[in-house]
Amino acid sequence: MTEVIRVLLADDHKLVRSGIRALLQVEAEFEVIGEAADGQEAIEKARLLNPDVILLDLQMPRKTGIEAIEEIKRENPNARILVLTTFDDDSRVFAAIKVGASGYLLKEARMNELFQAIRDVYNGEYSLHPSIARRLIQELKKPSSPLSFAEPLTDREEEVLILVARGLANQEIARILLIRERTVSTHVSNILNKLHLANRTQATLYALRQGLVTLEQVYA
Repeated sequence: MTEVIRVLLADDHKLVRSGIRALLQVEAEFEVIGEAADGQEAIEKARLLNPDVILLDLQMPRKTGIEAIEEIKRENPNARILVLTTFDDDSRVFAAIKVGASGYLLKEARMNELFQAIRDVYNGEYSLHPSIARRLIQELKKPSSPLSFAEPLTDREEEVLILVARGLANQEIARILLIRERTVSTHVSNILNKLHLANRTQATLYALRQGLVTLEQVYA
């Protein structure tokens, strides 16, 4: 007998939620156990219902999808979240994956792609829309030569960079390295300035390109 995958739908458009619910009802292996109309409600429903997979949009009121993912994962690190959205810009993609999304699918995806993505995320695997996966691979393959003018990092800064790339917050890094959280913030700022990077997501991509971390460590 096929195991039933319990799904929570989070999207601020009722029509979209109804359409996805109707699609999932086609397959007996999926059961929609709840719906959320905004990011805050998604957090509360995830806490209350403990779904197997959370299907979540990024653009929602009260709290964005990124904020919701971050809080849900903080409360339940084992939560499995599949982003289903119309946005495919790199900043949103990398931000969603960085805070804990296990998959990123565009709403233009076919029905069988949605079904398989839910299965993959449920089984602990990563699922990316093909166009997004290609861009991620291209980003990682970009030569690092433009950063040849960057200042070298100290051993401590490299330690901090590795932990940042692995998705740890400043507080967690401070605890691991036995230093103050304010000191971690200073190190992160120095890292971004030295490498001429804008944010932690770019720092993560840099660490991946330099072989300081692996994809498995980043998305663990």
